Amino acid sequence: MTRTPTPRTATPRTFLGRALPALLTGVLLLTLGGSPAVAAPAEPGPGTGAASGLVPGIARGPGADRQGLPDRALPPVGPWRTVAEMPLPEPAAGPPRHIEYVPPFEAVPDRAVPQPCSRSTGPAQRQAERYLGLARDGRQSAADCAAIRTFQKRQHIEPASGFAGPVTGAVLRLLRAQEDPNRAGKCPERVERVVCVDLNRQIVWVQQDGEVIFQPVAMRSGQPTMETRTGTYRIYWRHKDHVSSLYNTPMPFAQFFDGGEALHGIYEDIYAPPGSHGCINLKWSDAKKLWDLLDKGDVVHIWGHRTAL
Repeated sequence: MTRTPTPRTATPRTFLGRALPALLTGVLLLTLGGSPAVAAPAEPGPGTGAASGLVPGIARGPGADRQGLPDRALPPVGPWRTVAEMPLPEPAAGPPRHIEYVPPFEAVPDRAVPQPCSRSTGPAQRQAERYLGLARDGRQSAADCAAIRTFQKRQHIEPASGFAGPVTGAVLRLLRAQEDPNRAGKCPERVERVVCVDLNRQIVWVQQDGEVIFQPVAMRSGQPTMETRTGTYRIYWRHKDHVSSLYNTPMPFAQFFDGGEALHGIYEDIYAPPGSHGCINLKWSDAKKLWDLLDKGDVVHIWGHRTAL
């Protein structure tokens, strides 16, 4: 429970100290005959550090914004509708498209606008150079851009401008994890099935008795201030066509493991920021496969900390 702070009343000295600079600025603007310009806030880019300041490479249309999925602290509350009454819809047909984040001057209004090859060095430049066998100098070049652009088209990353942004980096991390996701030994090896949730790399896989039985897939964990809780849990309830009891938000193939936190599918881009409200978001198709594989009582082991996509 959050404690509500007691409001403070500003003293005259405090008020004047805060208000005087603003009053002087207003007088100066009026004297010059101008008015303060208000800039429209740009949607922040995912991640921190080198990825900050980036914007969606293609403008997001109405209804394409991120989807809050916030059942978090408490177990869900019924009664629930049955599958026969109102099943949740399937996502639109076709491969998923992932919107890359780019410098503001490289963004385009829609995917029909031709996109020149980027000259900018992105936060995932070195990752791309390593995976694609390019010269590892950490600087963008014409050859780098061409190779990264081809990779982005193959992975349905838009715009495929050759800028190695955070989404390209997330896809590269996923692909590198395919060979041996548990190389660091973070996920326990048990005779029973274990769902391994790596918050550092934002990937999920399932292993049993030392063998990977479900290859790593991309996931999206809790956003800042609503981080997914770490620890070892067991799936205690499953609901195929679940809808959030708090926000009336669809949570297909929901498998609850800790209070209101669950593994479940989403209908939007799995790499869209800022993250969930604590749940483990999965692509709809991946959530369906996990639904078919897992059962009540299976172990869910979560570790790490999300710092970017």
